[in-house]
Amino acid sequence: MALRKIAETIRCAALLGSLVAAPTLTSASIVYAQDSAEESSVRQAHIEQTEKAKIAVSTVTSGLERPWGLAFLPDGSFLVTERPGRLRHVSRGGAVSAPFRGVPTVAASGQGGLLDIALDPAFPENRTAYIAFVEPRDSGSGIVVIRAVIDLDRLALTDVETIFSQKDSGRGNANFGVRLVPDDEGFLFITVGDRFSTRDKAQDLDSHLGKVLRINTDGTVPIDNPFVGQDNALPEIWSVGHRNAQGAALNPKTGELWISEHGARGGDEINIVRKGLNYGWPIITHGVDYSGAPIGIGNARDGLEQPIYYWVPSIAPSGLAFHDGGQIEPWRDSVFVGALAGQALVRLEVADEAVTHEERILTGLNERIRDVRTGPDGYLYLLTDSENGRILRIGPSR
Repeated sequence: MALRKIAETIRCAALLGSLVAAPTLTSASIVYAQDSAEESSVRQAHIEQTEKAKIAVSTVTSGLERPWGLAFLPDGSFLVTERPGRLRHVSRGGAVSAPFRGVPTVAASGQGGLLDIALDPAFPENRTAYIAFVEPRDSGSGIVVIRAVIDLDRLALTDVETIFSQKDSGRGNANFGVRLVPDDEGFLFITVGDRFSTRDKAQDLDSHLGKVLRINTDGTVPIDNPFVGQDNALPEIWSVGHRNAQGAALNPKTGELWISEHGARGGDEINIVRKGLNYGWPIITHGVDYSGAPIGIGNARDGLEQPIYYWVPSIAPSGLAFHDGGQIEPWRDSVFVGALAGQALVRLEVADEAVTHEERILTGLNERIRDVRTGPDGYLYLLTDSENGRILRIGPSR
């Protein structure tokens, strides 16, 4: 208990921005801020009967401040970003580390800050992760993506290298995106929002705003990107006309990128992102402006892609994951989307490229769901968006 009180003191100091001298740590001697998680998860289990399965929802850990991105380490533990600017390691048992050292300074305002994290597919060999954040600039702020080596022994980022820096800077604090999705071919997809007040930039090929980007994991540009060599077009662009995609994942069957993106007032979308295509924002949308005024010309135009699914009214989607059955076989091939305003986990049944059924789960938790991931252990994991954010694990009720 004394150790726990010491750990909580250290963690609180970190949350207040205090500088605490950190000794050299080994993975066996890291001081964590929570007792054994098995006790915690049993105490906080939530049982729910869904359409296809009875599930148990357990709290892996709590006390995270606005957690945003989640990644699974080979030993079953987690890396999690907190939007105010902290990266933490969470053990399988739910023990939360002190913040990592070496994390860049972030512009933590509104929806900005430390955002997504993704591990390189070869992480067991190279210990490399990709991290997106909002960088403070003299002219406002902009999205930056770094590549870094994860040093768990010292709780530090090392060999930090910038691999993407957004051309556009702005002073707004909304609609940043960002999700990071590496694939097995050495490419990294980056979703970038329109920054709210500059939505017309989503159609401007000389701007990164409102796009899905594709780069090599070393930061160079793939030669087969659709706008390489085109005048007045940024070569990183993969697709055009997106508002604010905060969910992204590769379809394990096709290898294609799927995203969930926010509309304005209505018009949240699920899109399958393909090379060089234009997804319409803000020319077409199934929503309206927050004032109720129309946006663009309507909801369709030749040459502009339609979503495979959309919501009116909005659920504010964040996070997207495919589920292969894993621990909950009846959920095989379902697509899951978190809902912030909707305060739910949304399960979608898909046939070919059409959503055939929607189910809303966990509405009784009254939690904003920020991220959704299928774990390597077959469980489904969620991040809740609050000052006392949690990692939730969903499995079968036994």
